[in-house]
Amino acid sequence: MNDAPSGNDFVEVIAREVAADPGNLALREDFVTLLLEHDPDRAAHELGAFEAHGGDPARARVLRARLMAARMRTSSSAPPAEPVPAPADDDPEVIGAEASLWDAERPKVTLADVAGLAEVKQHLDSTFLAPLRNPELAAAFGQTPGGSLLMYGPPGCGKTYIARAIAGDLGASFIHVTLADLLGKYVGESEKAVQSIFRHARAAAPCVIFFDEFDALGGKRTSGGGGSQAMRMLVTQLLEELDGVGSANDGVYFLAATNRPWDIDSALRRPGRIDKTVLVLPPDAVARAAIVQGALEGKPAADVDVVAVAAATEGFSGADLAHLTTSALQQAMTESMSRGELVPVTTESLLAAAGTITQSTRSWFDQVAPVLEYGVDDGTFDQLRAHRVKRGMQ
Repeated sequence: MNDAPSGNDFVEVIAREVAADPGNLALREDFVTLLLEHDPDRAAHELGAFEAHGGDPARARVLRARLMAARMRTSSSAPPAEPVPAPADDDPEVIGAEASLWDAERPKVTLADVAGLAEVKQHLDSTFLAPLRNPELAAAFGQTPGGSLLMYGPPGCGKTYIARAIAGDLGASFIHVTLADLLGKYVGESEKAVQSIFRHARAAAPCVIFFDEFDALGGKRTSGGGGSQAMRMLVTQLLEELDGVGSANDGVYFLAATNRPWDIDSALRRPGRIDKTVLVLPPDAVARAAIVQGALEGKPAADVDVVAVAAATEGFSGADLAHLTTSALQQAMTESMSRGELVPVTTESLLAAAGTITQSTRSWFDQVAPVLEYGVDDGTFDQLRAHRVKRGMQ
């Protein structure tokens, strides 16, 4: 007899855990992610609670983009809405909004500023950056300036930071895009937004376009109603831009990040499109020590042994480490107010807090295991397979 809890039972179990520990932002974020698959309306409510409890605004923005995508998928079985014409391209309000939305920034961070992650940086250099740093040699072999790359791995492991660092290495402008930036109430508005992004990137070349949560934007084009049709049209427009149908993409670099590479439309992964891949795993010991050190900088801390903390947090994501240091700082502040004197964060308090935190990356490795065993692999998961062999994972 199977006594395993049903999906709804499991959701309620997590809901009780969240209620018991309302300040656990990592758990709240995981709960929102879980609800996106089952109950977008409840996910919206929990996302509001995540923000109200001080959740990271950047993570909240990404979750809102995924919420919009989930609602579109849910509405795909409903009759398509009556088409509403989009405003004209020369509408002054449209032009002004577009200019402010896609203003490119110039990141100052480079890969040299990324602590640890030696394997990731080596793979990036050999497969993506080396030809770009040697344009004359690349030109001799018929390579044009530009390129595309998909970064994948567990959530909270620094893919966005690495994308900015790549732009910094290239001395390029940077445009950060999420689903929330693209979706609108008018038919055809999303496709025009994609055109606009590439138009601005070409004008600002060299320029890196970074699409976050790419599975929500470049998901598989499946049959369905109005919502699915809108996503198919968005992906089709993206394919045209990547192929340079209307304009050449010289000096335009396309980066995308996802936690769910198995959900990316296969047409986007064909040669000449997003055909390079890098696995971004949880930070290594050097990176974990640097993250903890940075989080404690300027805070009351008593000679914390960050190396010891790093050793005790194997498998933690960057988000997990941020939650760890925040928890330790909150506990020290509470004790300080209780005692009437300053109580600093110590190595012992950090190690104790680490023992209470469940690695958020575990669920991702559980999700990807059946994909590796039963899914179709076009080479995307070569690095992940090598990592599992190295770690002795089944």
